[in-house]
Amino acid sequence: MLSFVVPALYALFVWWLGTGIILYLDGLPQRTYRWSLTGAAAALVAGVYGLVLTGTGASLAHVYCGFTCGVLIWGALEMSYFMGLVSGPRKAPCPPRCGPWKRFALAVGTSLYHEVSVLVTGVILIALCWDQPNQVGVWTYSVLWIMRWSAKLNVFFGVPNLHTDWLPEHLRFLQTYMGQRHMNYLFPVSVTLGTVGVILLVGRALDTDIAPFSDTSYVLTATLLALAVLEHWFLVLPLPDEALWSWAFQRRADTGASRTPVCPVCAQDRPRSLIPDPPAGHLIPERAV
Repeated sequence: MLSFVVPALYALFVWWLGTGIILYLDGLPQRTYRWSLTGAAAALVAGVYGLVLTGTGASLAHVYCGFTCGVLIWGALEMSYFMGLVSGPRKAPCPPRCGPWKRFALAVGTSLYHEVSVLVTGVILIALCWDQPNQVGVWTYSVLWIMRWSAKLNVFFGVPNLHTDWLPEHLRFLQTYMGQRHMNYLFPVSVTLGTVGVILLVGRALDTDIAPFSDTSYVLTATLLALAVLEHWFLVLPLPDEALWSWAFQRRADTGASRTPVCPVCAQDRPRSLIPDPPAGHLIPERAV
Protein backbone atom coordinates (compact mmCIF):
# COMPACT_ATOMS: atom_id res chain seq x y z
CA MET A 1 0.00 0.00 0.00
CA LEU A 2 2.81 2.42 0.87
CA SER A 3 4.29 1.89 -2.59
CA PHE A 4 1.17 3.65 -3.94
CA VAL A 5 0.40 6.18 -1.20
CA VAL A 6 3.89 7.66 -0.88
CA PRO A 7 4.43 8.49 -4.58
CA ALA A 8 0.88 9.83 -4.86
CA LEU A 9 1.44 12.16 -1.90
CA TYR A 10 4.81 13.21 -3.28
CA ALA A 11 3.31 14.08 -6.67
CA LEU A 12 0.52 16.02 -4.92
CA PHE A 13 3.03 17.98 -2.85
CA VAL A 14 5.28 18.82 -5.81
CA TRP A 15 2.26 19.94 -7.87
CA TRP A 16 0.94 22.14 -5.06
CA LEU A 17 4.30 23.65 -4.14
CA GLY A 18 5.48 24.19 -7.71
CA THR A 19 2.23 25.90 -8.71
CA GLY A 20 2.35 28.09 -5.62
CA ILE A 21 5.94 29.18 -6.19
CA ILE A 22 5.21 30.21 -9.77
CA LEU A 23 2.07 32.12 -8.74
CA TYR A 24 3.97 33.87 -5.96
CA LEU A 25 6.93 34.88 -8.13
CA ASP A 26 4.62 36.04 -10.96
CA GLY A 27 2.85 38.30 -8.49
CA LEU A 28 6.02 40.11 -7.44
CA PRO A 29 7.02 43.44 -9.03
CA GLN A 30 8.51 43.10 -12.49
CA ARG A 31 11.87 44.40 -11.26
CA THR A 32 12.27 41.05 -9.48
CA TYR A 33 11.71 39.00 -12.62
CA ARG A 34 15.34 38.98 -13.67
CA TRP A 35 16.28 37.23 -10.43
CA SER A 36 13.37 34.81 -10.75
CA LEU A 37 14.30 34.04 -14.35
CA THR A 38 17.92 33.51 -13.35
CA GLY A 39 16.73 30.95 -10.85
CA ALA A 40 14.44 29.42 -13.49
CA ALA A 41 17.36 29.11 -15.92
CA ALA A 42 19.40 27.34 -13.25
CA ALA A 43 16.45 25.03 -12.54
CA LEU A 44 16.11 24.30 -16.25
CA VAL A 45 19.77 23.34 -16.60
CA ALA A 46 19.67 21.27 -13.41
CA GLY A 47 16.46 19.60 -14.55
CA VAL A 48 17.82 18.57 -17.94
CA TYR A 49 21.07 17.35 -16.42
CA GLY A 50 19.23 15.43 -13.71
CA LEU A 51 16.84 13.92 -16.24
CA VAL A 52 19.70 12.59 -18.34
CA LEU A 53 21.58 11.38 -15.29
CA THR A 54 18.62 9.54 -13.76
CA GLY A 55 17.39 8.14 -17.06
CA THR A 56 19.94 5.37 -16.90
CA GLY A 57 18.99 4.38 -13.34
CA ALA A 58 16.50 1.79 -12.19
CA SER A 59 15.92 2.61 -8.54
CA LEU A 60 13.30 4.50 -6.53
CA ALA A 61 15.72 7.40 -6.06
CA HIS A 62 16.16 7.68 -9.83
CA VAL A 63 12.39 7.61 -10.35
CA TYR A 64 11.65 10.36 -7.83
CA CYS A 65 14.52 12.47 -9.13
CA GLY A 66 13.38 12.04 -12.72
CA PHE A 67 9.84 13.07 -11.84
CA THR A 68 11.10 16.14 -9.99
CA CYS A 69 13.36 17.09 -12.89
CA GLY A 70 10.44 16.89 -15.31
CA VAL A 71 8.44 19.30 -13.12
CA LEU A 72 11.44 21.64 -12.79
CA ILE A 73 11.90 21.83 -16.55
CA TRP A 74 8.22 22.53 -17.13
CA GLY A 75 8.07 25.11 -14.35
CA ALA A 76 11.07 26.99 -15.75
CA LEU A 77 9.44 27.17 -19.19
CA GLU A 78 6.15 28.38 -17.70
CA MET A 79 7.97 31.12 -15.78
CA SER A 80 9.70 32.25 -18.97
CA TYR A 81 6.24 32.81 -20.49
CA PHE A 82 4.41 34.38 -17.57
CA MET A 83 7.31 36.74 -16.90
CA GLY A 84 7.44 37.83 -20.53
CA LEU A 85 10.83 36.43 -21.51
CA VAL A 86 9.53 34.00 -24.14
CA SER A 87 5.97 34.64 -25.28
CA GLY A 88 4.96 35.49 -28.83
CA PRO A 89 4.96 38.20 -31.51
CA ARG A 90 1.57 39.57 -30.45
CA LYS A 91 1.32 41.49 -27.19
CA ALA A 92 -1.95 43.35 -27.69
CA PRO A 93 -5.61 42.67 -26.85
CA CYS A 94 -7.93 40.99 -29.30
CA PRO A 95 -9.65 43.55 -31.58
CA PRO A 96 -13.39 44.12 -30.92
CA ARG A 97 -15.87 41.99 -32.85
CA CYS A 98 -13.12 39.67 -34.01
CA GLY A 99 -14.31 36.46 -35.66
CA PRO A 100 -13.57 33.15 -33.91
CA TRP A 101 -11.02 31.87 -36.42
CA LYS A 102 -9.16 35.16 -36.53
CA ARG A 103 -9.27 35.30 -32.73
CA PHE A 104 -7.74 31.82 -32.61
CA ALA A 105 -4.91 32.83 -34.97
CA LEU A 106 -4.22 35.97 -32.96
CA ALA A 107 -4.33 34.00 -29.70
CA VAL A 108 -1.70 31.60 -31.03
CA GLY A 109 0.47 34.61 -31.77
CA THR A 110 0.45 35.65 -28.10
CA SER A 111 2.41 32.52 -27.11
CA LEU A 112 3.90 31.22 -30.36
CA TYR A 113 7.56 31.46 -29.33
CA HIS A 114 6.78 29.83 -26.01
CA GLU A 115 4.95 26.93 -27.65
CA VAL A 116 7.84 26.40 -30.05
CA SER A 117 10.28 26.36 -27.13
CA VAL A 118 8.10 23.82 -25.31
CA LEU A 119 7.98 21.63 -28.44
CA VAL A 120 11.74 21.84 -29.03
CA THR A 121 12.46 21.08 -25.38
CA GLY A 122 10.15 18.08 -25.48
CA VAL A 123 11.85 16.69 -28.58
CA ILE A 124 15.27 17.17 -26.96
CA LEU A 125 14.19 15.41 -23.78
CA ILE A 126 12.76 12.47 -25.71
CA ALA A 127 15.97 12.19 -27.72
CA LEU A 128 18.19 12.38 -24.63
CA CYS A 129 16.18 9.74 -22.76
CA TRP A 130 15.46 7.50 -25.73
CA ASP A 131 15.57 3.79 -24.87
CA GLN A 132 16.56 4.50 -21.26
CA PRO A 133 15.05 2.40 -18.45
CA ASN A 134 13.69 5.38 -16.51
CA GLN A 135 11.25 7.42 -18.60
CA VAL A 136 9.25 9.06 -15.79
CA GLY A 137 10.77 12.48 -16.40
CA VAL A 138 9.68 12.47 -20.04
CA TRP A 139 6.24 11.16 -19.05
CA THR A 140 5.92 13.96 -16.51
CA TYR A 141 6.84 16.62 -19.03
CA SER A 142 4.48 15.12 -21.63
CA VAL A 143 1.50 15.02 -19.25
CA LEU A 144 2.02 18.65 -18.25
CA TRP A 145 2.41 19.67 -21.88
CA ILE A 146 -0.65 17.87 -23.23
CA MET A 147 -2.95 18.82 -20.37
CA ARG A 148 -1.77 22.43 -20.47
CA TRP A 149 -2.73 22.61 -24.13
CA SER A 150 -6.08 21.04 -23.33
CA ALA A 151 -6.72 23.61 -20.61
CA LYS A 152 -5.73 26.46 -22.93
CA LEU A 153 -8.12 25.26 -25.63
CA ASN A 154 -10.96 24.91 -23.14
CA VAL A 155 -10.35 28.44 -21.88
CA PHE A 156 -10.36 29.69 -25.47
CA PHE A 157 -13.57 27.88 -26.37
CA GLY A 158 -15.24 29.06 -23.18
CA VAL A 159 -15.57 28.03 -19.52
CA PRO A 160 -17.20 29.72 -16.52
CA ASN A 161 -14.01 30.24 -14.48
CA LEU A 162 -11.34 31.97 -16.54
CA HIS A 163 -8.96 32.56 -13.63
CA THR A 164 -7.81 35.85 -15.16
CA ASP A 165 -6.91 36.98 -11.66
CA TRP A 166 -4.03 34.49 -11.80
CA LEU A 167 -2.41 36.40 -14.67
CA PRO A 168 0.36 38.94 -14.00
CA GLU A 169 -0.60 42.53 -14.81
CA HIS A 170 1.40 42.59 -18.05
CA LEU A 171 -0.56 39.59 -19.37
CA ARG A 172 -4.05 40.78 -18.51
CA PHE A 173 -4.68 41.49 -22.20
CA LEU A 174 -4.91 37.71 -22.72
CA GLN A 175 -8.38 37.70 -21.20
CA THR A 176 -9.71 39.37 -24.37
CA TYR A 177 -8.94 36.13 -26.24
CA MET A 178 -10.86 33.96 -23.77
CA GLY A 179 -14.47 32.90 -24.10
CA GLN A 180 -16.72 32.76 -21.05
CA ARG A 181 -19.59 30.33 -21.21
CA HIS A 182 -21.12 27.57 -19.10
CA MET A 183 -19.58 24.71 -21.08
CA ASN A 184 -18.04 23.75 -24.40
CA TYR A 185 -18.01 20.45 -26.25
CA LEU A 186 -14.26 19.96 -25.84
CA PHE A 187 -14.42 19.86 -22.05
CA PRO A 188 -16.08 16.43 -21.64
CA VAL A 189 -13.64 15.00 -24.19
CA SER A 190 -10.68 16.40 -22.25
CA VAL A 191 -11.74 15.10 -18.85
CA THR A 192 -12.87 11.74 -20.24
CA LEU A 193 -9.61 11.06 -22.04
CA GLY A 194 -7.65 12.27 -19.04
CA THR A 195 -9.60 10.00 -16.71
CA VAL A 196 -9.12 7.03 -19.02
CA GLY A 197 -5.40 7.76 -19.01
CA VAL A 198 -5.36 7.75 -15.20
CA ILE A 199 -7.18 4.40 -15.11
CA LEU A 200 -4.77 2.85 -17.60
CA LEU A 201 -1.73 4.10 -15.67
CA VAL A 202 -3.10 2.83 -12.35
CA GLY A 203 -3.87 -0.50 -13.95
CA ARG A 204 -0.33 -0.67 -15.22
CA ALA A 205 1.00 0.14 -11.75
CA LEU A 206 -1.01 -2.77 -10.33
CA ASP A 207 0.58 -5.17 -12.78
CA THR A 208 2.73 -7.55 -10.75
CA ASP A 209 4.91 -8.43 -13.74
CA ILE A 210 6.58 -5.03 -14.05
CA ALA A 211 9.91 -4.05 -12.49
CA PRO A 212 9.81 -3.03 -8.80
CA PHE A 213 10.50 0.66 -9.49
CA SER A 214 8.09 0.87 -12.42
CA ASP A 215 4.96 0.88 -10.27
CA THR A 216 6.20 4.07 -8.62
CA SER A 217 6.75 5.63 -12.04
CA TYR A 218 3.19 4.86 -13.06
CA VAL A 219 1.71 6.10 -9.77
CA LEU A 220 3.60 9.40 -10.00
CA THR A 221 2.46 9.93 -13.58
CA ALA A 222 -1.12 8.84 -12.85
CA THR A 223 -1.36 11.21 -9.89
CA LEU A 224 -0.07 14.13 -11.92
CA LEU A 225 -2.55 13.35 -14.70
CA ALA A 226 -5.38 13.09 -12.16
CA LEU A 227 -4.42 16.51 -10.78
CA ALA A 228 -4.44 17.92 -14.32
CA VAL A 229 -7.97 16.54 -14.78
CA LEU A 230 -8.91 18.16 -11.46
CA GLU A 231 -7.57 21.48 -12.75
CA HIS A 232 -9.92 21.11 -15.72
CA TRP A 233 -12.84 20.68 -13.33
CA PHE A 234 -11.74 23.84 -11.54
CA LEU A 235 -12.55 25.65 -14.79
CA VAL A 236 -16.25 24.79 -14.63
CA LEU A 237 -17.19 24.03 -11.03
CA PRO A 238 -17.88 26.75 -8.42
CA LEU A 239 -14.95 25.75 -6.21
CA PRO A 240 -12.65 28.19 -4.36
CA ASP A 241 -9.51 26.60 -5.80
CA GLU A 242 -7.48 29.77 -5.20
CA ALA A 243 -7.65 28.92 -1.49
CA LEU A 244 -5.14 26.14 -2.17
CA TRP A 245 -2.53 28.81 -2.88
CA SER A 246 -3.73 31.68 -0.68
CA TRP A 247 -0.16 32.16 0.52
CA ALA A 248 0.96 32.72 -3.07
CA PHE A 249 -1.69 35.38 -3.69
CA GLN A 250 -1.04 37.19 -0.42
CA ARG A 251 1.71 39.31 -1.95
CA ARG A 252 -0.66 40.58 -4.62
CA ALA A 253 -3.22 41.48 -1.99
CA ASP A 254 -0.59 43.29 0.08
CA THR A 255 0.53 45.38 -2.90
CA GLY A 256 -3.04 46.13 -3.97
CA ALA A 257 -2.69 44.32 -7.28
CA SER A 258 -5.86 44.12 -9.27
CA ARG A 259 -7.59 40.78 -9.36
CA THR A 260 -10.38 41.52 -11.79
CA PRO A 261 -12.07 38.17 -12.54
CA VAL A 262 -13.38 39.07 -15.99
CA CYS A 263 -12.19 41.43 -18.68
CA PRO A 264 -14.39 44.55 -18.83
CA VAL A 265 -15.25 44.02 -22.50
CA CYS A 266 -18.61 45.17 -23.73
CA ALA A 267 -21.17 42.41 -24.04
CA GLN A 268 -21.38 42.78 -27.81
CA ASP A 269 -17.60 42.38 -28.04
CA ARG A 270 -17.41 39.24 -25.90
CA PRO A 271 -15.42 36.64 -27.90
CA ARG A 272 -17.46 33.96 -29.57
CA SER A 273 -16.38 30.35 -29.39
CA LEU A 274 -15.48 28.16 -32.34
CA ILE A 275 -17.48 25.45 -30.57
CA PRO A 276 -21.16 26.25 -29.89
CA ASP A 277 -22.79 25.95 -26.50
CA PRO A 278 -24.15 22.51 -25.58
CA PRO A 279 -27.90 22.15 -25.06
CA ALA A 280 -29.25 23.95 -22.00
CA GLY A 281 -29.82 20.71 -20.14
CA HIS A 282 -26.08 20.06 -20.12
CA LEU A 283 -24.96 23.39 -18.71
CA ILE A 284 -23.01 23.60 -15.48
CA PRO A 285 -23.86 26.63 -13.30
CA GLU A 286 -21.37 29.47 -13.53
CA ARG A 287 -19.34 30.31 -10.43
CA ALA A 288 -20.42 33.43 -8.64
CA VAL A 289 -17.74 36.10 -8.50
